[in-house]
Amino acid sequence: MTGFPDIAPDIRARAPGLRGEMRANAPAAPLSWFRTGGPAQLLFTPVDEEDLALFLSALAPDTPRLVVGLGSNLLIRDGGLPGALIRLSAKGFTGIAIEPGSRVRAGAGAPDVKVARVAAEAGIDGLAFLRGIPGAIGGALRMNGGAYGGEVKDVFVEARALGAKGALHILDKAAMDFSYRRCGAPADLIFTQALFEGFPGEPEEILSRMNAITEQRSATQPVNTRTGGSTFKNPPDARAWELIDAAGCRGLRIGDAQVSEMHCNFLINHGGATSTDIETLGEEVRRRVRETSGVELEWEIRRVGVPA
Repeated sequence: MTGFPDIAPDIRARAPGLRGEMRANAPAAPLSWFRTGGPAQLLFTPVDEEDLALFLSALAPDTPRLVVGLGSNLLIRDGGLPGALIRLSAKGFTGIAIEPGSRVRAGAGAPDVKVARVAAEAGIDGLAFLRGIPGAIGGALRMNGGAYGGEVKDVFVEARALGAKGALHILDKAAMDFSYRRCGAPADLIFTQALFEGFPGEPEEILSRMNAITEQRSATQPVNTRTGGSTFKNPPDARAWELIDAAGCRGLRIGDAQVSEMHCNFLINHGGATSTDIETLGEEVRRRVRETSGVELEWEIRRVGVPA
C-alpha cells in the first residue's frame, strides 16, 4: 500500500482553530508495543479535551476513529489504519490529581502504573492493582482492566468522555456497564479522564505491595519484550495459559512471532515479525485449544486496521 488519501486539509479547513499535531499517512507501528503494522491515514495528537472536541466536530461522520494511549494491548494490521488515529499523549490528558475523600482524578493518557504510585504516595489504597496493568487509564476504562485481585470497576466513580461530534458526556458506574474485561459504554465515546476512589492506607505498605507486583510480573511474564500483554481472555472457570500449554503451544513460532515460553498467554515479536505473523500465530493457538479442549478462546488484544 502506497498510502491513504490525505484528509488533513479538509479537517483543518473545517476547524482552523485546531492546536494539536496532525500528520497524514503517519507510521503507526511505533505506537504499538508489538512495533508492527502499517500507517495511519491521519494521526492527531490533541492538546486537551477542548482541542479533541473541535477535531471530532470536524470529522466526517463516516470517518473511522481509533484512540491509542500507550499501545500495550493493540495489534495494528499491516495494511494500516483508515481514518483517524487519535493519540492522547499530550499533557492535557496525562495529569493526575488527588482529591478529598481518598479520590484520584486521572487523564485518559496517564499510565496506570503512575496513577497507582501517585495514589500510594498520597496514602490512598485500593489502586495498587493498576501497577500490574501495562497501559493507560483510557484503555483500562474501555476493557475494565484488572490484575492481582482488582478491577477498574472496584474503584470507579465517574468518567468524562466525548461523543462522535465532540459533545461531552459524564458517565457513572451504571452507565459504564462493567463486566469481565468489558465496558458497555457506547463504542464511539472517547474517554478523556476518570475519577477513582480508594480508601486510606499506609504509603509504605501500599508501595511494598506494588513492588511485590513488579517482582512477580518480572518473574512470570515476558515484560521486557515486544509483546501486547495477555493475548486471550480467561474463559469461565479456566485459565487461558493453562489451555494453551495443554494444547502444546508453549514456544510455538511463526517467523519471528512466538508464544512466550515464560507465559504462554503472551505473544512475542522477536524483531522481524509482521502483524500478520502475530495474528496468524494467535489464530493457530485458538485452533489448537479448540481441538484439544473444546474451548473457544476470545482475543483480549485489540486487532485493528486492514490486512496487507
